[in-house]
Amino acid sequence: MEIVTKMASEMPVVIFSKSSCCMCYTIKSLFSDFGVNPVIHEVDEIPRGRDIEQALSRFGCNPSVPAIFIGGKFVGGTNEIMSLHLNRSLIPMLKEAGALWL
Repeated sequence: MEIVTKMASEMPVVIFSKSSCCMCYTIKSLFSDFGVNPVIHEVDEIPRGRDIEQALSRFGCNPSVPAIFIGGKFVGGTNEIMSLHLNRSLIPMLKEAGALWL
């Protein structure tokens, strides 16, 4: 879990994804539409990707991707991000983390 915590603190928004995952694509598109430039780690394309996936599961992300960290804190997966977006909490969270300047 230590490696995930370190990677998650690289930038205001960090997304752990798989290149072939449609829900990951949806989340990456949502952030892109907001003008957020997250760090994206494609776990199926990086060394130790399996270890990272297992660590993400220990954070409570099931399935393990997409896993979104905002401000270095684990926020959740697709359901959590979409819920935050629908209840209008996501944009303020992104602003607070320094990922969005509107």
